[in-house]
Amino acid sequence: MKQNILIIGAGFGGMWSALSAMRLLDKHDRHDIEVTVLAPEPELRVRPRFYEPDVHLMRVPLSDLFQATGVRFVKGFVQKIDVAEKTVSYLNEQGDSANLAYSVLVLAAGSHVNQPDLAGFEAHAFNVDTIDDASQLEAHIKALRGLPDTSARNTVIVAGGGFTGIETACEMPARLRDALGEDADVRVIIVDRGADVGASLGKEISTFIAEATTELGVQWQLNACVAAVDEDGVTLADGQRIEAKTVIWTVGVQASELTSHIPAERDTLGRLHVDRNLRVIGQADVFATGDTAYAATDDVGNHALMTCQHAIALGRSAGNNAAAQLLGVAPLPYSQVKYVTCLDLGAWGAVFSEGWDRQVKFVRAEGKQIKTQINTQWIYPPIADRSVALAAADPLIPVVA
Repeated sequence: MKQNILIIGAGFGGMWSALSAMRLLDKHDRHDIEVTVLAPEPELRVRPRFYEPDVHLMRVPLSDLFQATGVRFVKGFVQKIDVAEKTVSYLNEQGDSANLAYSVLVLAAGSHVNQPDLAGFEAHAFNVDTIDDASQLEAHIKALRGLPDTSARNTVIVAGGGFTGIETACEMPARLRDALGEDADVRVIIVDRGADVGASLGKEISTFIAEATTELGVQWQLNACVAAVDEDGVTLADGQRIEAKTVIWTVGVQASELTSHIPAERDTLGRLHVDRNLRVIGQADVFATGDTAYAATDDVGNHALMTCQHAIALGRSAGNNAAAQLLGVAPLPYSQVKYVTCLDLGAWGAVFSEGWDRQVKFVRAEGKQIKTQINTQWIYPPIADRSVALAAADPLIPVVA
């Protein structure tokens, strides 16, 4: 019976884990070890772009890529991970229960936006966490034109002034005018707990966020948080009422609940503590990657964030090291010293920064050009050519040069 590297998830971490594992097996001419990806669909959903319109276009089929590289794909929804028995239980396409055994497991199940216990949240709040969620928001925005012209119809509330909230809010003026007409008196408001505009992204970037949002007409409601949501708006914690037909929630993310199936330490975001080879601490045959891993990026105290930038490198390392374990060869410790950010600020442009202290390097059109390149080129999978795809999965290739 073949040994099996089982990867849960087909996102950035999962896809790159599969390719990297196949790369190392190919390098050692080993065909007695199988690489299997278990996920709901054989596709990469380009989550970093879900704040944009036309979200239905932001899925990339992976069947041809997996076939070209020899990766086996199993369609299903994971129900249980049993590390003692080294099996994963899942529901298959027919809705029946099935099991997969593994020699080594790579958990790459991603993360999800927090679902707060707020009155009216489930019925009336939107988000951009998944393609289905973002598609519902897109349909809602287009349907606004059929409502009477009121301040509530023309207002969008974005709860959360972090990365996703800012990018989403800065797209909204153009998306609203596209739906309601160029002369529509639109209003976009970011509700944020922080005391300063864009404070979570650092002082230098926050200056440009303030400039961009002012120019775009995006307002900030600072030192505030949403206490309740209803069909016609939000009520803030201080009792203030804001009328709005559209409320978008972007506050906080949590690692997949499948991390709780692994008996190991997790951080406050639910991520599993891993060693430098991305093996879950205390679990000899389980690796975690992408948004499920609490992983040190360097030797000075920085840890990977829940971004595709980190998930790509984490995936390449996890897959390589899972294969290395079965091959009995030395692993390659995960390292991702260089960190950049590129924040999309809608029609204003974008801000590109380098380093954990986020030193701004490019703004406006220059920043936007880089952001466009990131969003349309470098985060996408390689072509379905075995040699090209496996070469691209080398863990020593920096994601950001």
